[in-house]
Amino acid sequence: MLPSTPESLTPIVLQSMANTADPRVKELLCSLVRHLHAFVLETRLTEAEFEYALGYLNAIGQATCDTKNEAVLVADLLGVSSLVALLNNADHHGESDAALLGPFWRANSPSLEPGASLAAPGTPGIPLEGSGLVQDREGRPLAGVTVDIWHASPSGLYENQDETQPDMNLRGRFTTDENGRFRFRSVRPAGYPVPVDGPGGVLLRAQARHEFRPAHLHFMFSKPGYKVLITQVYADDSEFLHSDPTFGVTRRLVGQYRVESRPGGDVAVFDHCFTLLEGEMVFPHPPIP
Repeated sequence: MLPSTPESLTPIVLQSMANTADPRVKELLCSLVRHLHAFVLETRLTEAEFEYALGYLNAIGQATCDTKNEAVLVADLLGVSSLVALLNNADHHGESDAALLGPFWRANSPSLEPGASLAAPGTPGIPLEGSGLVQDREGRPLAGVTVDIWHASPSGLYENQDETQPDMNLRGRFTTDENGRFRFRSVRPAGYPVPVDGPGGVLLRAQARHEFRPAHLHFMFSKPGYKVLITQVYADDSEFLHSDPTFGVTRRLVGQYRVESRPGGDVAVFDHCFTLLEGEMVFPHPPIP
């Protein structure tokens, strides 16, 4: 078979994949071809636009470095990361505690004692006292869960982006107690702009979208016999709560912060409940070293 029209090419390409041994790989690639070809036909993609798109993909790889994963960022900005997280972690209500990983998670953050601070001495900001409950889908508390926490500074930068912060600042791992609870201290994070100096910024500017994420804390929960839960909890008073450029905010992930006046000054207090689902404990590949 040889193509004679634009529409005649798709079945020929699909036929070339007929001998793909892995059925899942075959399903994914055939679906990708069908949707890509349909997109080209529907939009009547020009050669100049095709050339630009290839250059854009190349630029994503060239912009990725030790401090930023541009591929993850662009997937976030297109809503794909959040869609995958919600699709693969829905409970029996069809909702999920999961959220996108983001481009700044680092593996092997320091293990800390209950109530210890993520913030290195001298880190400025409003003190934060955080705690949480980890439970299974039946509401039973889960002991021995590893809780990996990381967040940006009050200036809106993660430590790997900021030479003034010590290595692994505002990162740490805790373990839930026999009641499924954990607690930590830190400084209250601020909202921040996603990096806009690469292809992600090109995308946002083309769509006249802002780059500011609402303030949030990142969490990753792991325990053998349960799926790794990757999530974020957002400040309920953030002005960007309903316009997150990465589409990461869901109803379940809006946290309740309160500020308490104490003799030494104001302290932000935070508590949240998280639910783990049964399954295989598989960790993501760190987007940065």
